[in-house]
Amino acid sequence: MTIDWIHFTPWAALAGGALIGLAAALLWWLTGRIAGISGLVGGLLTAPSDWAFRLAFTLGLIAAPLLWRLFAPLPEIQLSASFAWMLAAGLVVGVGVKLGSGCTSGHGVCGLARLSPRSLAATLSFMAAGFITVWLLRHGLGG
Repeated sequence: MTIDWIHFTPWAALAGGALIGLAAALLWWLTGRIAGISGLVGGLLTAPSDWAFRLAFTLGLIAAPLLWRLFAPLPEIQLSASFAWMLAAGLVVGVGVKLGSGCTSGHGVCGLARLSPRSLAATLSFMAAGFITVWLLRHGLGG
């Protein structure tokens, strides 16, 4: 494995991670809500009582990169998989989120910060599954 030192941006990554953590902490402290994206966005269809909050949160997720474009270009998106593979991957992730009762933002960011044992187990599980999948696709299946 090699690092692309020309495009290596540890300070930008650190700042982005800190902003995500700060936003998740502020949401929890100010509203008592967990910033789990799958739960908040998924609840748009099932939780009419706080629909406006969920919609505002979702629109903020969409607006953030648009706002960023005012200051700097967005990174170029490069997809090397077919639409069918992308669709299949999305469905598998969706099933995993449902089975795991949350996603990486809910468990990995918010749950670990709250020292939740369930979130630790979920985060270790999806990280291990990701590592195994990458290894299989790159080495085991000759990709």
